[in-house]
Amino acid sequence: MPTNECADISLRINRFLERIFPLLVSLGVILGVVLPWVFIGLRPYVPWLFGTVTLVGALKLRVRELGKTVSSPFPILLFFLFARVFLPLIVFALSSLIFRNNPDIVAGYVLLYSIPAAVTSFIWVTIFKGDHALALTLILLDTLLAPVVVPGTVRFFLGAGINLDMMGMAVSLILMVVIPTVIGVTLNEASRGKIPAVVTPYIAPFSKIAMFLVIAANVAAVSHQVRFDNPWVWLISAVCVGFIVLSFICSRFTTLAVKFNREKQVSFLFTSCLRNSAAAMTLAIRYFPEYAALPAVLGVLFQQNSAAVMGRAFFGKTGRDETPPR
Repeated sequence: MPTNECADISLRINRFLERIFPLLVSLGVILGVVLPWVFIGLRPYVPWLFGTVTLVGALKLRVRELGKTVSSPFPILLFFLFARVFLPLIVFALSSLIFRNNPDIVAGYVLLYSIPAAVTSFIWVTIFKGDHALALTLILLDTLLAPVVVPGTVRFFLGAGINLDMMGMAVSLILMVVIPTVIGVTLNEASRGKIPAVVTPYIAPFSKIAMFLVIAANVAAVSHQVRFDNPWVWLISAVCVGFIVLSFICSRFTTLAVKFNREKQVSFLFTSCLRNSAAAMTLAIRYFPEYAALPAVLGVLFQQNSAAVMGRAFFGKTGRDETPPR
């Protein structure tokens, strides 16, 4: 079969997987709960699978985008103030009030809103015609700072109330997020975009399958906790949706208050509100008490669909039938 034909087939498969990805994510959660013995054996490979997903996403990033935005650093500073201070503070305060007798669940929400921006939030920025340079810069900086910011935020809000391996968490973030990001950006820069153009059609579908396996394997590890006859599961799910919607609304009002143009509003909205929930789930299962994984496990179900609804509510129809992966 000719190379171009293979690439075309792979691209069609990838577009199909993107359209059904919310269903694929839900299927991963369901199968992880129903058939945990099938997927639990993948747990040792989760960091490698997740690192591959990060690498594929990072192949889109370019260092030169950083230079286009640092000359006007206010949006960057506002992003870190909003996403790394304001949202974790609000989430910690509200979850502590709602789950005041269960600090493990509070810890899970704090972790979820401490984790870096999702690399694939850039796809939503593209769909709603945002500022590409700003989005890429925010994603890149947020990802590179994650090994310091995530453990620091968790320690600041939870203090001595929970015993965590902060060094282990930082190392995991470096291995799963930072190193694959650096490799992806380096390959893109060194080849001037040629390597991503050649390999992305073939590896992009695999990244969707890899994410499905990451979700299923992680959920399998906590499947005994995800019981839908348990009122706690429904309450945690409702609070997940509430926090997602609240973050989008707060982001929208923030950008309107500082009078960003439409393109900057779009980029700020999706990068500040979409979190790398699969990474949060992986870290929660490895380093946190069992109940702390539930906000990430359940939150991953709602994030992308909420992004589609809120994006259309704020910015109108896109005219494109496309749904991005997580």
